Amino acid sequence: MLDGKTKVVAIVQARMGSTRLPGKVLLDLAGRTMLARVVRRVARAALVEEVVVATTDSPDDDPIVEECRRLPVACFRGNEDDVLDRFQQAATAFQADVVVRITADCPLIDPEVTDLVIRAFLDHRPDYASNTLRRTYPRGLDTEVIAAAALAHASREASEPYQRVHVTPYLYQYPELFRLLAVTGSEDLSRHRWTVDSPQDLRFARAVYRQMGGVDAFSWHDVGRLVAEEPTLADLNRDVRHKELVEG
Repeated sequence: MLDGKTKVVAIVQARMGSTRLPGKVLLDLAGRTMLARVVRRVARAALVEEVVVATTDSPDDDPIVEECRRLPVACFRGNEDDVLDRFQQAATAFQADVVVRITADCPLIDPEVTDLVIRAFLDHRPDYASNTLRRTYPRGLDTEVIAAAALAHASREASEPYQRVHVTPYLYQYPELFRLLAVTGSEDLSRHRWTVDSPQDLRFARAVYRQMGGVDAFSWHDVGRLVAEEPTLADLNRDVRHKELVEG
């Protein structure tokens, strides 16, 4: 624990189902699964005490459990459709005081950025801090940090289906109830798309890992320089539409 009292747990949301790219979290990225890439990168964040993969109790997600055993990383299974409840149950099971929400389709997630958001949370103690409230970072570096008590509150009160699926909307939709903190960068780079939700996105991520020599120890600054030097890389997924919140 960072100060003898605060336990920070990163919960990586993962499932096999995907509308546009089924089974994406176990697809190969330069010799490792996308899930393995995410877990390894999140684990490098200095302020994260424990990493947990939260998947569903559906048999379809048994391969994710097997991959977690292989890595190894802790795995929690919960409600398939109510992801907010799954996060709340995982937070309780692992005695988290602070939850860091990461999704398994972000193989370029950067521990430096994750630590930046966690540090802002620990310094200012809001209920919710993220680099997505006001986007300046590329999509795919998304880090949300939530007080366990606020997560429990949301789990009790959120009633809209999309609030249950996307975990955090209830928090940032009610600023009169929760203290919110937007963590922003010095430059607006939100035009870049580094998440994986389509075959085009996968081609981009594979190209990046190939150029980086198949290692994990590169930063988001390295990716930015690579894209600047080889602008055709960004063309690989430039036309992919971002999903709306209510789409699930």
